[in-house]
Amino acid sequence: MPRVTVVGAGKYGSTTVQRLAEKGICDEVVMTDIIEGLPQGLALDINQSRPIEGFETRVVGSNGYEETAGSDVVVITAGVPRKPGMSRMDLLETNARIVGDVTDKVADASPDAVLIVVSNPLDEMTALAAEVSGFPRERVMGQAGMLDTARFKHFLAEELHTSPGRVEAMTLGSHGDTMVPVPSMVKVDGKPLTEVADAATVERLIQRTRDGGAEVVALLKSGSAYYAPSSAAAAMVEAVLGDTGEVMPVCAWVTGQYGIDGVYLGVPARLGRAGVTEVVELPLTDSELADLREAAEAVRAKQADVAKLVG
Repeated sequence: MPRVTVVGAGKYGSTTVQRLAEKGICDEVVMTDIIEGLPQGLALDINQSRPIEGFETRVVGSNGYEETAGSDVVVITAGVPRKPGMSRMDLLETNARIVGDVTDKVADASPDAVLIVVSNPLDEMTALAAEVSGFPRERVMGQAGMLDTARFKHFLAEELHTSPGRVEAMTLGSHGDTMVPVPSMVKVDGKPLTEVADAATVERLIQRTRDGGAEVVALLKSGSAYYAPSSAAAAMVEAVLGDTGEVMPVCAWVTGQYGIDGVYLGVPARLGRAGVTEVVELPLTDSELADLREAAEAVRAKQADVAKLVG
């Protein structure tokens, strides 16, 4: 069975490690962080839960990258979280330095790994990781759409008094202001969204989804979301390791699909051991397609800024 590395032992990273360990989908999860004792202590604590939770996966804490060598998947959570009032873009330069350094080290230790980036600003950090690692683009992706889609489903379920499991939805575009929830693809209890909610309600829920992370940050006062994000990251790892071919909304390299080329963007993608095996084209409405293309150009400009930081 495979090995997974999670870079960063903050709340997001450590919760992702816990979720992966409890899924039992790999022999070992390595958690690495620069703070001495932190990943080791958390690893010991999680390992001591094995007799109760009944999982076999061993968790290893490290302050370096030797223990991460040969990982099949690396999840990069390293970086500074948002504070209330901050946008994801406010983190650009600081997190670019951190993510660039981390990516260089994990690429050396695990040259055949699939990289899943979760650091913000997400789309830009995913592009940076691809640039620094030199990996084929299909082996570098970002976690955003899975989280944004989960938030969208939650808000729809709460508003329409149903189970989240009875909501079908998809969120594309960037992880931020140009996020593109796709109302035409939404079904609630098997019915199209237009049959169960009026336009004003739909627009309000779309905006709340776009602001979903900021709402959590404002309530917490310190730090940002990690329960839902770690669930999203763990689901992506499971799809890659299991070579499931499951279609998930992720930040992937787009090569002409939706009339968009040469940019990392939130799109539906089929995941497997090779990473992104296919970008799936959905039948979007004209306005949804226009929004997605607008998001692509906004992200493209910022990704060019990141390229300058590395160059």
